[in-house]
Amino acid sequence: MKVDVKPQQRRASEFTGAQIFVMFFLFLLLISVPVWTHPLPPLSDYVNHLARMHVIANIDKNAYLAKFYQIDWQIIPNLTMDLVVPWLMRFVNVYVAGKIFTVVMFAVIGSGVLVLNRVLGGRWSLVPLAVFPLLYNFVFLVGLINYLFGVGVALWALAGWIWLRDRPWPYRFALSTLSVGVLFFCHLSALGVYGIGVLAYELMRLWDRDRKTLKPALLEFVLSGFPFLVAAPLLAASPTMRLVARYEWEPLGKLDGLINVFAVYSDVVTIGMMVVIIAAGAWAVRHRLLGFHRFGWWILGVGLVVYLALPRVLFDSYMADQRVAVPLVYMLIACVDLDLRLRMVRRGFIVILLVLLAVRMTEVDVSWSDLTEGENELRASARQIQRGSKVFVAYADRASGGEVRDLGLVHAPCVAMIDRSALVTTAFTVIGKQVMHVRPEYRGMVDTEDGTPPSSAQLVVAATRPTDDMPEFWRHWTDFDYLYVLFTEDEAANPDPERLTPLYEGDRFQLYRINKKS
Repeated sequence: MKVDVKPQQRRASEFTGAQIFVMFFLFLLLISVPVWTHPLPPLSDYVNHLARMHVIANIDKNAYLAKFYQIDWQIIPNLTMDLVVPWLMRFVNVYVAGKIFTVVMFAVIGSGVLVLNRVLGGRWSLVPLAVFPLLYNFVFLVGLINYLFGVGVALWALAGWIWLRDRPWPYRFALSTLSVGVLFFCHLSALGVYGIGVLAYELMRLWDRDRKTLKPALLEFVLSGFPFLVAAPLLAASPTMRLVARYEWEPLGKLDGLINVFAVYSDVVTIGMMVVIIAAGAWAVRHRLLGFHRFGWWILGVGLVVYLALPRVLFDSYMADQRVAVPLVYMLIACVDLDLRLRMVRRGFIVILLVLLAVRMTEVDVSWSDLTEGENELRASARQIQRGSKVFVAYADRASGGEVRDLGLVHAPCVAMIDRSALVTTAFTVIGKQVMHVRPEYRGMVDTEDGTPPSSAQLVVAATRPTDDMPEFWRHWTDFDYLYVLFTEDEAANPDPERLTPLYEGDRFQLYRINKKS
């Protein structure tokens, strides 16, 4: 039944477009506060990417970096940050440039949901702003920044496809072809997200056609995939193709991928947010205030099939399936239509949205304040590293690094590349995935496969009785100048007193100088 309200509780229209845009930028400002207020956001891959940005921007004028690394510009579907952040570094340092890119990523995703909702619903709505509390999720904490930026571009591209669907086809195909090219260089998975959206929309239109027009409709359906052929020669010319055989399918973790859309640090907060969202949605459905564009059901169906079919590892990239859940939820939010003509509904929606935003911001800010203390200590320890040195990274236990609170420390030693121009074994230098590679003379000394670092105990074995099945770079660790051991217990013992001299002990890490034989 409808809600019974007095006439004075009603308003002739919902929020104006100008009001929605003001609130959009206000929410963007609020959700970005944790990014701006912490020196180095504790995201897993983030600092490793920043280190690569630093090398790209400075290799021509830094002899130490030029000694260890080289930049091989190639056709790689993972280049957005590599092209944008070094350019920003002409004006600001790498840490600020990374934050600007992150906030712009938030803006592109948020505006993409807003615009997609507009072309589906025919009017501007406040509902898409519900995406802001979900911008912090596990995929973001892992630091998949290029991919998430590409998700925002994919949302804009899908909105463009739908907006131009009933207009002359050359405009639609030109925009889609351009979008495919841009998305390819953002991230291959982001291109896949756009493909899911177009496929769902075209299937919906095909379903609506009667039998008399089925043949031309099938032709239109097939032709809608032609712009995606642009990616074929790009991928064929890319070194990424050599990674095509590196895939792994896992049945477990599919449910975790869905939960990770809402989960950050606190299970209590995650469950609370989900309860509030479900309860508010149920109330709106009961009072016939909530609508859902039928495109959403097609997104749900096509997305679910793709999500279940995707492997966990694809093109040697982990979380290939789990990361797709995030944009699917964003697209579903764009399909929601909430009747906000009732004043109490408008106020209730804004209150709930502000509460969710405040809770998520508080959760992230409090957690980051705790986690960045360890990162700050590690940056302080890096000052004891001589410029141009070689730094090996190991774990106290190879099973570490998988918990959400471990993510910020996993690649933290890469700050030595930024602050001390060092060679670091865990820097991303996989051929086909990054444009930064280690020079041939040092390639056998680092991890070029983006694997898990060895444990300190395994390093001792590698130095005393190496075996043939050990990765080659493990055997070279004594040729390095420094060793970081991550995820240590308080006052952990020196794993190899003969070869290691303690320099610094911080929160869950230790820095050692590697003793050279006389």
